Amino acid sequence: MPLPTGDITWPPPYLAPALDAMHTWDTWWSGDPDRLEQLYGGRSGGAPDPRRLQYAGGVVGRIARWWWGTPIAPGERRTKMHVPIAGDLCGGSADLLFSEPPTFTVDDTTTQARLDKLTDDGMLATLQTAAEVGAALGGVYLRPVYDTDIADRPWIDAVHADRGIPEFRWGRLAAVTFWRVVGEEDGQVWRHLERHEPGVILHGLYQGTRDRLGRPVPLEDNPATAGFAGAVTEEGAIPTWYGGLDVAYVPNQSSRRWRSAPRLQDLGRSDLDGIEPLMDSLDETYSSWMRDIRLGKGRIVVPNAYLQSTAPGRGASWNPDQEAYAGLNMLARPDASGQLTVAQFAIRVQEHRDTAEDLVNQILRSAGYSGQTFGIGGDVAVTATEVTARERRSMTTRGRKILRWRPALAHVIEALLAVDQAVFGTSLVPQRPTVEFADSVQEDPLSLANTADVLRRAQAASTDTLVRMAHPEWDDTQVAAEVERIQQEQGMAVPDPMQSGALS
Repeated sequence: MPLPTGDITWPPPYLAPALDAMHTWDTWWSGDPDRLEQLYGGRSGGAPDPRRLQYAGGVVGRIARWWWGTPIAPGERRTKMHVPIAGDLCGGSADLLFSEPPTFTVDDTTTQARLDKLTDDGMLATLQTAAEVGAALGGVYLRPVYDTDIADRPWIDAVHADRGIPEFRWGRLAAVTFWRVVGEEDGQVWRHLERHEPGVILHGLYQGTRDRLGRPVPLEDNPATAGFAGAVTEEGAIPTWYGGLDVAYVPNQSSRRWRSAPRLQDLGRSDLDGIEPLMDSLDETYSSWMRDIRLGKGRIVVPNAYLQSTAPGRGASWNPDQEAYAGLNMLARPDASGQLTVAQFAIRVQEHRDTAEDLVNQILRSAGYSGQTFGIGGDVAVTATEVTARERRSMTTRGRKILRWRPALAHVIEALLAVDQAVFGTSLVPQRPTVEFADSVQEDPLSLANTADVLRRAQAASTDTLVRMAHPEWDDTQVAAEVERIQQEQGMAVPDPMQSGALS
């Protein structure tokens, strides 16, 4: 299927529900109070409260009735606080998946050596960013890219879910069109469309408006796409040197919202889906808490006689450290109307703390995580077994996400090896690797040592088994060398008598 040729609505209308939801999740993830007020319509300072929209039905009325949709009262400054728990959730999801780099193994030794160079720390940083974006927007695209002017190898690039128009077939990504705005001037918008199909990438530049794609124009017309002009064929295509689709889509979790929408049902679900009202209530709770603190500040109301004129037109002031005031006979008045008045309101600390903690726990539980993962729930566990038990819900969520990340990573790494062979001429055999994720919870070294000591004294494990237990990341060669060193130090490295007799 080629790139669009006519002036159509962009993005396609059928994607509007998904893009609107992604915009909401992105706003919460950004942690910007200004964007939250703009999203829910609470920025109109001085507007009447309640507003007419808050009585409306449907989505507009429901959104306007949120706390972030309440306008600021006339004459008051904005005192709304935002708790960035959405960012903590998405960042914690990425940490659970890629706190340590995954391992990629292939059968060919030459390919494995090259693969180790391609999957360096830079790829781990990309995967961490992609995992956080996917947790926020419901999914992320991975693709191999290269630029011979800045690097001697290809690398993995992540494309956000709201910048792709996917096409699924039987639940699998069959093609995708990425788009970006490369220029805006006098109401005109230039968009670069990049369509990925099996074996090729189609590039096109379009001049249109904010909601219309417009007409196709030459790639040379914009500096952002001029570099593709000399590389594309007459059809505007660039080969990928990979037989299948060179893009992998990683859904965060299975979708609930678009289950009945045929063209949206394969999109992923954000970790923030469904907990927006809880996050709104959490912000309201913390803002109320801070309001109590502001109102609870001690204030002294003094009579006019206590004030000292500063200068004509500059008002008056009162010095609370002055010890004596002359001519204030009003202090003896029986009605005490001129006395000092101290205003001190109570601060409801415990009520706000309990409400906030309950909301946070409900948010984490609804998102699929345990409080222990985010430092909530008492003392830190001592052993890895206890940690796993306390974070069971988080570990279960991590396992579900790994089921989606593992095949996507294997697919995109195979495409990366194909690009490396074709563009950079490396002598390797492109093949799909085996992907293994590291344990997110590492056993304490002291606990491992105690376990190994008990097994050795019980003669329940060999030296080889104990070394593998203490160093699960070692390969067979490292384990064998360590076993040999231990046997030599303990005087157990005795020659085999059967072999000695054979030699004699």
